[in-house]
Amino acid sequence: MESHQRLDLDKPLWDLNTFVGRWKHFAWMTDFRTCIASDKDLLAAKKLCEDYRLGAEPTGTTRDQVIYAKKLYESAFHPDTGELQNVFGRMSFQVPGGMAITGAMLQFYRTTTAVVFWQWVNQSFNALVNYTNRNANSPISTVQLGLAYASATTAAMVTAIGCKTFWGKRANPLFARYVPFAAVAAANCVNIPLMRQTEIGGGIELTDDDGKKLTRSKIAAAKGISQVVISRIIMCAPGMLILPPIMERLEKHNWMKKITPLHGPIQVLFVGCFLVFMVPTACALFPQRCSISTTTLKNWEPENYELLKKNCEGKEVPAFLYFNKGL
Repeated sequence: MESHQRLDLDKPLWDLNTFVGRWKHFAWMTDFRTCIASDKDLLAAKKLCEDYRLGAEPTGTTRDQVIYAKKLYESAFHPDTGELQNVFGRMSFQVPGGMAITGAMLQFYRTTTAVVFWQWVNQSFNALVNYTNRNANSPISTVQLGLAYASATTAAMVTAIGCKTFWGKRANPLFARYVPFAAVAAANCVNIPLMRQTEIGGGIELTDDDGKKLTRSKIAAAKGISQVVISRIIMCAPGMLILPPIMERLEKHNWMKKITPLHGPIQVLFVGCFLVFMVPTACALFPQRCSISTTTLKNWEPENYELLKKNCEGKEVPAFLYFNKGL
C-alpha cells in the first residue's frame, strides 16, 4: 500500500487468510504495552478513527498516528459493541495477567490449599476474559454467568485435587507439577462453553461477505466455541508443560537452593517469555472471522436455511456465511 493511500480502518493491516498474517495481526493487537494507555488516550484513539473514516481527521495527522490509533482501538474496544473493555479482560492483558497467575500456579503446587486457591484465582481471571471477549450479539444473564463461573471453578478444583491425589502417590515428583495444567485444561472445556451457552442454545448470527445479518446457526456457535477452547489450552500449554521439568532440574542445583524466594518470580518471568509468543500464536490458529458452508445449514439446520433464503429476498444464497468466533 502506498503511503499516500488512505487506510481502510475496517480492514486489517495484514492478510488474515494466512496464519502468518493472523499472527502479525494478533501480535500487534495484543501488545501488552497498550494496557498502560489511559482511558483518555483510548477514547482519543477511538475519536481519531471515527474522524478518519469521515475524512475529518485533524490537519497534519500522519499515517503512523492513524495506525497507532487503530491499534489502541482494536486492543481495547469490543469488535461487536464498540464498548471500552475492562483492562483485565482484554487479550492484551493476557501476558501480564497470565504470567503472574500461571507462574504462581506452577510455583505453589505442593499443598492442596495452595492448589485450590490459585485455581480459583485463575478461573476468576478466565471468567472475566471469556465474558469480555464473548460474541456480544448473544447476551448472557447474570445467573448463566454465575453458573459458568461456579462450574468452571469446581471443575478446575476437582481436577486439581484429583490429579494431586493420584499423582502424589507416584514416585516421580515431576507429575505433581503438571496438576495446574490438567486443571486449567479441564476448566477451559467447561468455562468457555457455559459462558457462551446462549450461542449454543439459540445459535450465533451469520452474515454475508458484506456484513448483512441473514440467519443464525447452532453448529457455527459450536464450531467457534470449540476453536476458542483449543486456542486457550494451546496458549498456556508450552509454559505449563515445558517449565516443570526445567524447574525440577534447576532446583536441584545448590545455587538455586540459595535463592528459594526467587523461584516464583523466575517462573513468572519464564511464563511471560512463553506467553509473548503464544498469545498471538493461539489467537492466530483459527480465523477470527469464521465461516460456515450454507450446505451445512441446509443439511443440518433446515429451519435456519429457510430463514436464510427468506432474508436473501430471492437472490442467490451465498456459498458461505461468516461470524465472529470470539477470543
